[in-house]
Amino acid sequence: MVARPFIINTDNPTTMSEDDVRRELAALAAEISHHDELYHGQDAPQISDAEYDQIVARNQSLEATFPHLVRADSPNERVGTAILADSMFSKIRHARPMLSLSNGFSDKDIEDFVTRVSKFLSLDVNVSTQFIAEPKIDGLSISLRYKNGQFVEAATRGDGNEGEDVTKNAMQIASLPKQLRGQPPAILEIRGEIYMNRHDFLTLNAAQENAGKKVFANPRNAAAGSLRQKDASITGQRNLQFFAYSMGETSALIADTHWDFLAAISDYGFSVNELSKRCNNVEDLLATYHEINHQRADLPYDIDGVVYKIDRHDYQQRLGQLARAPRWAIAHKFPAEQVETTITAIDVQVGRTGALTPVARLTPVSVGGVIVSNATLHNEDEINRKGIKIGDRVVIQRAGDVIPQVVRVLIDARNGTEQIFTFPDHCPVCNAPTIRPEGEAVRRCSGRLNCAAQLNEGLKHFVSRNAFDIEGLGPRQIEQFISLGWVKAPADIFQLNDKAAEIAALDGFGDLSIKKLLSAIAVRREIGLERFIYALGIRQIGQATARLLALHYGSVETMLAALNPDADLDAAHQALVEIDQIGAAMANDITAFFGNPDLYQLIVDLVAELTILPPERPAENSAISGKTIVFTGTLTRMSRAEAKAKAESLGAKVSGTVSSKTDFLVAGADAGSKARKAADLGITVLDEDGYSALVGNP
Repeated sequence: MVARPFIINTDNPTTMSEDDVRRELAALAAEISHHDELYHGQDAPQISDAEYDQIVARNQSLEATFPHLVRADSPNERVGTAILADSMFSKIRHARPMLSLSNGFSDKDIEDFVTRVSKFLSLDVNVSTQFIAEPKIDGLSISLRYKNGQFVEAATRGDGNEGEDVTKNAMQIASLPKQLRGQPPAILEIRGEIYMNRHDFLTLNAAQENAGKKVFANPRNAAAGSLRQKDASITGQRNLQFFAYSMGETSALIADTHWDFLAAISDYGFSVNELSKRCNNVEDLLATYHEINHQRADLPYDIDGVVYKIDRHDYQQRLGQLARAPRWAIAHKFPAEQVETTITAIDVQVGRTGALTPVARLTPVSVGGVIVSNATLHNEDEINRKGIKIGDRVVIQRAGDVIPQVVRVLIDARNGTEQIFTFPDHCPVCNAPTIRPEGEAVRRCSGRLNCAAQLNEGLKHFVSRNAFDIEGLGPRQIEQFISLGWVKAPADIFQLNDKAAEIAALDGFGDLSIKKLLSAIAVRREIGLERFIYALGIRQIGQATARLLALHYGSVETMLAALNPDADLDAAHQALVEIDQIGAAMANDITAFFGNPDLYQLIVDLVAELTILPPERPAENSAISGKTIVFTGTLTRMSRAEAKAKAESLGAKVSGTVSSKTDFLVAGADAGSKARKAADLGITVLDEDGYSALVGNP
């Protein structure tokens, strides 16, 4: 699996043009989506946690500076990834979403978090807000459900809304309480982290190696792999541990504060991390962070940071959440560990979109207890910027089970035998010319589906959960069918019924599994237009943008007529950029995809196999649904941030600037220039009472 990392832009957002910001946000959205799929969906990450965090932080910085340019497919709208189509586990819908956490990396990030919380809640600056600091366990998130104190269900995080049912396996974990003590609520969901102690990890790997089986890269991978065993009894043999740290659905209130909640569930029989601490201010938080970081190496388990949470539950409720993370908590991440090693070679790999990614082969070295032998070099600009040569002595760092990154070259260690690496101008897989679009850091193979690397990854994306979601047809089966020459294009999947006898002869396929596979394929002959568009794997087109395109064209026939190679693609391009949240770079990728005659014929062949349904139009369920609202001045009923969150929950789009697209301006005291501009533009201006009446608040 090949990632598509690129150099993080360090330009100050406030000095950038809006066109440059649009282009970078589009590239970041595609980049983060790709790495999310690698990490969560395919369990094959190829950049470090720290590097991923840098990309996400850059995206957040741009969105904060230019809120009116936030994209429909913003990475801030996603949590985890969907369950793989070929997962051995059934699915469980979470009663309450399992969210991720926002990250902080510096003391200032935490100071800003505390300031945001106080402003959101409109707290007096002299009022001390209490927090709970807890070690961030490096394991597998899980939700445990109890009825009348009896353990009945366990589910992984999945995409935050739906996880894998691992109840049978979790039942085998001795450290999980099966019957709670005391008088817990009739319905109680406890969430926390499954992990493996370092000692048990080393013992397991020694046993695996002696038996000639796969060894695990780190304790987190060992915990995840042990929980997801087909034979649940193996899970019971792995000595997995559990720390409880939050609550899902509950039929009765347990406590008014998080601190008292932790004490209550400890009484019920759950393990709560003993390093958790109540803090009164940001100074306490930072002191606890440094204290826990100092103890990190001596702990029997892995941690990768400290999580800070608002203590009062009523404050947590008021703060609410963003699409992927609560506003009332943040993870303060530890810096990555660094070591020295030597680059022995540089290989170039090809990804689903044709991106060429150079990977350094290293003299194996232990980093954080994990032996690593590869490091991503991002792209040719990164190699040139850092002056990397084959044979160089380098400093690398890693955070998590991923290919590390090269931090810097040790120039003084050179002896003259180092070799300059020349980036290939032809694809190493199919030998097609490579191209590097103007303004981009990534060089790509031009072979598209004629390139085996792109075909392989493109078809894996096509059958993935958020695309065609064909049960029983996952990455392993796709690779197998491609190698046999049965699938060379998406349309071939819908001809596999003709290969039933040949499939039956393959290992792992019985009569029942073949029937299920062919039935799943038949079901997907009918699909919504937005999923169809997303499944095509067009560069930069995520689920949200696919939805925009589906709503714009309305039908596949209209879309193909507007975008076929013989159509006026300049006019099609102009029509695309007029769609809100689709910029010129994204429109270029769309028209280039459909304008390629070979790819267009591939789509036509696919459409002939399918019934493609038009998109459902969004329901109008509130007075402000679909409207653009600007808040200005001092609000008295709630803080500006809280008002914004409420409006968005009612389907409105909240902007920071007044324009001709604004529907309502909600003006508090001292409204100022925005109110004057709104009046000049003829925009409806509401005071707080008028706005409350409009949305139905008392």
